[in-house]
Amino acid sequence: MSVDKAFVDTNILIYAVDRHAGAKRTRALELLIELGSSVVISTQVIEEFFATATRKLPLRLSHDEAVRRVDELARVDVVVVDVPLIRSAIVLTQEHRLSFWDALIVEAARAGCCARLLTEDLTHGREFGRLRVENPFA
Repeated sequence: MSVDKAFVDTNILIYAVDRHAGAKRTRALELLIELGSSVVISTQVIEEFFATATRKLPLRLSHDEAVRRVDELARVDVVVVDVPLIRSAIVLTQEHRLSFWDALIVEAARAGCCARLLTEDLTHGREFGRLRVENPFA
């Protein structure tokens, strides 16, 4: 049985390292274990993870710990945000009234051939072609 790829947005990864996230941390960790090698992220997610983990968490990760986590993230399937992807996201902002950053996540998930986009930032159940948005905390 093949497992559909799942694009994991930054908020899931942040909850997984945030010691103050309570039940969301537990759920994020369970989800990442459950997904295993089907996880897809983008360079945008890696950038956002590093910035948030080192600057915005109540118990921030040290620089070295954040770099170690970035190195771990780089081992999964990573979609590189390039100019064609950016152009596709710009079109999506108009077609679906999304913020640019959300559209870039959607386009990266589609470029990564994902069936699921796991995030809190978009409406649960919304579909973009074959891609379905799921809020794992809903």
